[in-house]
Amino acid sequence: MKSLITFASLSVVVYLAIMVLLYLMQRSLLFYPVPARADIPRESITLKNKALSLHGWVLNKGQKKALIYFGGNSEDITDNIVQLEELFNNRSIYLINYRGYGKNLGKPTQQGLFSDAIAIFDQLSQQHSSISLMGRSLGSGVAVYLTSKRDIEQLFLLTPYDSIADVAQTHYPLIPVRYLVKDRFDSIVLAKKIKIPTLIVTAEFDQVVPVKHALRLRDHLTEATVTYQLIAGAEHNNVTSFPQYHEAIERFVDTTVR
Repeated sequence: MKSLITFASLSVVVYLAIMVLLYLMQRSLLFYPVPARADIPRESITLKNKALSLHGWVLNKGQKKALIYFGGNSEDITDNIVQLEELFNNRSIYLINYRGYGKNLGKPTQQGLFSDAIAIFDQLSQQHSSISLMGRSLGSGVAVYLTSKRDIEQLFLLTPYDSIADVAQTHYPLIPVRYLVKDRFDSIVLAKKIKIPTLIVTAEFDQVVPVKHALRLRDHLTEATVTYQLIAGAEHNNVTSFPQYHEAIERFVDTTVR
């Protein structure tokens, strides 16, 4: 009996230790800043959010309409240059690294990324007649937030989620991580504020953001005109390489443009 009690006590200690460790390490598990690159053959730009400089690139400069791209948590956003230029050849496209990514200073947090998104939009909106947003994975939460705060033409969400807290709970089902998450990115809470054409694209075998989280978000976008596309056979990191992905975007643009 004594050994059983000792085992139970040890198990509780280990369980609590894991909870503490996850709480303390959560931002390093959520954000994976990519290093700076100097070999990008596109025009670089710098935008400001108060004293913070936000570096990135502009593609198809000089178009009336624009698209701002918000990438994944470990994504080198410049990997999308050629593809985005092909998909949105009649829009200026802005790829701006998150704070703490590339050569940007600061540390990424939900509050910081949301603040930067507002600042980026407010500066770029002075140069364009309309702006659309694309958010991939982590970036879908940034795009949803910005759409709830500003006038956006179209919203493209690639492998999005209901909330980071709920995704984390899926990955750690035996630990109440939902209540430990600081950067929650609660897109589902903002869903009813979205009232524009929205495309959601998911990957059938997504192990990072399981499809159920995107479907839950979709079902709460009750005020938006939602187009949903599941890419059969795709995974989280290769979904953009499927022709069905390109076709879904092209159809969406053709049928929803103002």
